[in-house]
Amino acid sequence: MRRHLLVLMLVLSLLAGVSFAASAEVVRIGATPVPHGEILEQVAPILEEEGITLEIIEFTDYVQPNLALDDGELDANFFQHVPYLETFNADRGTDLVEVVGVHIEPLGVYSSRIDTLEELGSGDQIAIPNDPTNGGRALLLLQEADLLTVDEAAGIEPTIFDITDNPYDFRFHELEAAQLTRSLDDVDAAVINGNYALQAGLVPTEDALFLEGEDSPYVNVVAVQAGREEDDAILALAAAMQSDAIRDFILETYEGSVVPTF
Repeated sequence: MRRHLLVLMLVLSLLAGVSFAASAEVVRIGATPVPHGEILEQVAPILEEEGITLEIIEFTDYVQPNLALDDGELDANFFQHVPYLETFNADRGTDLVEVVGVHIEPLGVYSSRIDTLEELGSGDQIAIPNDPTNGGRALLLLQEADLLTVDEAAGIEPTIFDITDNPYDFRFHELEAAQLTRSLDDVDAAVINGNYALQAGLVPTEDALFLEGEDSPYVNVVAVQAGREEDDAILALAAAMQSDAIRDFILETYEGSVVPTF
């Protein structure tokens, strides 16, 4: 009798383990490595306390994380700002939505050839991102630095064809955002997204010749497929992303190179 009881207890224990594993929730989130992946590594233990496992899948470009989210391969992603998300939806016919804003990564002008913007000269070569949103953002930053003027009618996505005044006759090279840091030895200056600058070992607040202000509208967000904004696990993720612990981590780790918006 005792033997049968022991066997029964063992079976029930195993079944309980299976039941727990089946009920454990996994959230798959795509991200670029720095700072997004680093921030998510801090979010993971917060969610673990709520029975949610955060699986982080890293990407090195700005296209695949949205395609993977749209295809259902991911539950969420964290790498992009709102203007890029809106442009991607319009261009690709996707229906991805913002869940929560987390931080701003100031765009900056960098160079390995000069130490100040005043050293830029006639005919110098400037590299900028080749996607419409970040390319336009780069041109607006150069305008803010009094290096050129763009047509106001172009809004927040001007192209090089919208430049109305180019007093230094700059020559522009439009490159994939992830490649811009590698171009520094080949151009006179490059306008680089904060995440790729950090990933390349640059410190925006120290190395940028000119840096975007904290009032930037380009807040980096967690995005999901439309209709999933109210999923319990997504709401838990959003709350964790805007927790005091994550705010403190951003402030202490990036020292102004990444600015929390909550």
